[in-house]
Amino acid sequence: MQQLVNRTAHTDPLGRLKLGKFGWLMGLYAENHARLQRLFEPADLAPGRYQSDIGDGLPLLLDVMEQHRYTTELRLTYNMIDPVTGEPDPSAYLRVYHDARQVEATHCYVGRRWQDVIGMFPPPAEVIGHRLRMNTFLGKWLQYLAESGHGVATLHLREDAEVKKIEKVA
Repeated sequence: MQQLVNRTAHTDPLGRLKLGKFGWLMGLYAENHARLQRLFEPADLAPGRYQSDIGDGLPLLLDVMEQHRYTTELRLTYNMIDPVTGEPDPSAYLRVYHDARQVEATHCYVGRRWQDVIGMFPPPAEVIGHRLRMNTFLGKWLQYLAESGHGVATLHLREDAEVKKIEKVA
């Protein structure tokens, strides 16, 4: 039987293991899970809109859209609306896999949608590259939020008329 994987292709000249793009992406998912867990402990949040305010005039919104046994669906954004599209910008849609301890940024909106960036039918390598960029962005954003002072202590459930207005846009 032929060997299916050439192990030398995955090591450098010194024999150290090299990570491919997919392995790097899975590592980002794990790092982002640790960052998000330290920040907001999303598995413990009931569905709803939460706000984290650190007094900088730019409140962070965390929407817990779905809460399941092994996954949580979130949207992370600031309380800013893009005047052209009416969408919250920047924003990231996240899927938290509690059992695998990973967070995947499934969609990011920073001025443009994924279809505008990579097209409707991109090749697989381009999809992986796009996911790497989205999840690198997420990791940097989460790190910035932690360094700025956001966290469980600054997070509170938000119930007001402004929530209804933003939910209609989303």
